[in-house]
Amino acid sequence: MSLRTPADAGRQATGQQAAEASLVPGLPMPAAVRQRIPLYRVPQPREDRMISTWRLARPRRIAAALAVAQAQNSGGWYVAGASTDVGRKESVARTIAGREVVLWRDGDGALVAGPGACPHLGALMDRCPVMDGTMYCRWHGLAFTDQPQPGWSPYRAFDDGVLVWVGLPTPGEEPTERPSLPPRPPQLGSVAAVIAQPGTCEPQDVIANRLDPWHGSWFHPYAFSHLVVDDEASDDRTMVVDVTFRLSRTWGVPVRAEFTCPDTRTIVMRIVEGEGTGSVVETHATPLGLDAEGRPRTMITEATIAYSDRPGFAAARWFSPVLKPLIRRTARQLWVDDLDYAERRYDLRERGEFPG
Repeated sequence: MSLRTPADAGRQATGQQAAEASLVPGLPMPAAVRQRIPLYRVPQPREDRMISTWRLARPRRIAAALAVAQAQNSGGWYVAGASTDVGRKESVARTIAGREVVLWRDGDGALVAGPGACPHLGALMDRCPVMDGTMYCRWHGLAFTDQPQPGWSPYRAFDDGVLVWVGLPTPGEEPTERPSLPPRPPQLGSVAAVIAQPGTCEPQDVIANRLDPWHGSWFHPYAFSHLVVDDEASDDRTMVVDVTFRLSRTWGVPVRAEFTCPDTRTIVMRIVEGEGTGSVVETHATPLGLDAEGRPRTMITEATIAYSDRPGFAAARWFSPVLKPLIRRTARQLWVDDLDYAERRYDLRERGEFPG
């Protein structure tokens, strides 16, 4: 399999896509340099030289892919945050699907989760001391372990090494032993960074945003360009995209990526060809509940797991304390825009004005 450069994408696209991609062909470096530096000189086209993608981003096409995702069984699992959010010394409280949930770690470091309200007098068990795996309510010291006790029973809990999950009874979902995890690169050979961003919308609006890759070049020109959806390789379950990640207005890194939804509230982008093959960006949409005005709130938790088989990447992992903040900053910048998209989509649906 050979990487498709922006020029290649133009040659394989048709109609308007081909016209846009062929405007600015990729200029490959010498092979010896390419092995060390995976960059192409791909000038960012101006908006007046870009071809609109609105005919390709058909509402029915996005809706069909969303329907396939929503029909899956998520097993009642919800992402509750990053693995690093839950330590061994105190508890952490979250609101998930309208329920208060408390999380901590037992004596072996395993994740424990349960109802967040103390059965004694209803205290929210956030930031409670944890000693030798036992959590003590801050109000009166009632002790909790991973075993049930009167008025309180633990929930299913899972730590995948990057994210923590809680399993809750969910109408229409058959409980499963563990969440449906997408393939990831080796944990010891990758760098993972997680962000969390709340929004006023429903999980489906977050997933629908990612099922519309056609907005990438227009809505995020600082991050993407020369984006072409490979219709022959795509269907309602998998969307395959050729895109250039922008490093500047002149230089970029072309890759081939695929989007899939392993469960109802998750969409994953995985690089399948080009620099960083095997890297993934997982976007998880966790419903929180309703705000004071009765509108749904959703927590977007995005895990970027960067990987490369280049020898230099092993050295780069030593600089992960520097890399992770940069990855988080980029992810947050994208979600400033994408939350506008998701929240607008929800608002239009509520007013009965959403197209399609």
